[in-house]
Amino acid sequence: MARKHYLFTSESVSEGHPDKVCDRISDEIVDLFFREGANAGIDPYQIRVACETMATTNRVVIAGEVRGPKIAEDTIVHVARKAIRDIGYEQDGFHHANAQIEVLLHAQSADIAQGVDAAGNKDEGAGDQGIMFGYACQETPELMPAPILYAHKILRLISEARHAGTEKKLGPDAKSQVTVRYEDGKPVGVTQIVVSHQHVVEDLTSTQVRDIIEPYVHKALPAGWINKDTVWHINPTGKFFIGGPDGDCGLTGRKIIVDTYGGAAPHGGGAFSGKDPTKVDRSAAYAARYLAKNVVAAGLAERCTLQLSYAIGVARPLSIYADLHGTGHVDVDKLEQVLLEIMNLSPRGIREHLKLNKPIYARTSSFGHFGRDPDADGGFSWEKTDLVEQLKSALR
Repeated sequence: MARKHYLFTSESVSEGHPDKVCDRISDEIVDLFFREGANAGIDPYQIRVACETMATTNRVVIAGEVRGPKIAEDTIVHVARKAIRDIGYEQDGFHHANAQIEVLLHAQSADIAQGVDAAGNKDEGAGDQGIMFGYACQETPELMPAPILYAHKILRLISEARHAGTEKKLGPDAKSQVTVRYEDGKPVGVTQIVVSHQHVVEDLTSTQVRDIIEPYVHKALPAGWINKDTVWHINPTGKFFIGGPDGDCGLTGRKIIVDTYGGAAPHGGGAFSGKDPTKVDRSAAYAARYLAKNVVAAGLAERCTLQLSYAIGVARPLSIYADLHGTGHVDVDKLEQVLLEIMNLSPRGIREHLKLNKPIYARTSSFGHFGRDPDADGGFSWEKTDLVEQLKSALR
């Protein structure tokens, strides 16, 4: 029997966290290839990007495999510098204008390409083997677990204020963590709040940082969730002046739980950022979230976990598994069958259904890939609930 009374914690990191700087740069490269490919008249289904970024003190290394338009190294460097500038890094140890940026991108392996490319009677295959999970629940209007949703929201509100020039004493690097109390299986309050936020005024104390960020925390959380018993941990080390890649080396794809459900649901293991949608690590995880969210939005279950699996070079998923966690109102075997019928879950089918052949990826690199506005900047199509009526009809 599921527990009814418990605590659960999730963390988020800001756009300026070293790993998120790398995710942003990698996703900017994906977007660059789609934009330049469109300008050159290249079929977007022929574009391949698998871009990894590492960042440390005033140094960025961009590596990986690509196929598509010919893009000058200077253009890639410019895109990386712009991303770093947009995030807000102008400090001695990591500055958009001064960082040394090395580009080590090369052509995609022909052995991989022959398995992925469509040819003759062969449909486009998956870019790799693997398992992908999607999840949705009724805890929040966004159908996301409450701890990760509110951990993201705290940092997003502070980031917006920083970019607007309202909070000039804060730097780009930050982490949040929220411990949520559940009663009768539903989130009702917060027992612990952790925020570590970089500050650009060196002698700022933890108390002064709390004075700055506390209003944003209250705004992010539902009314009544913070009370006199809530414990705050703001810059617990006492100082957070050296931040970003100058303070800690960053790598693409190292915040996969932050990117998804904050540990409230399984993760297949594959990262998202830097990958074009032939990589089912990304596209099938989006599809699984999309289907799980529509199941919950249709009222077929209060919680839904979906697993998909793929083999490299094979178009169709090898398996689909649904878990409604004892909250479902439909036959799970039939649900799995219906999900396969209402959406083509091949890499090409997912790309077409969710409109993934576009430069939409940089915006996903911070504050989570899920629980976002489905219409924001023309992206996040996997957050739409446009299958609700079709699901209801098929499972009536």
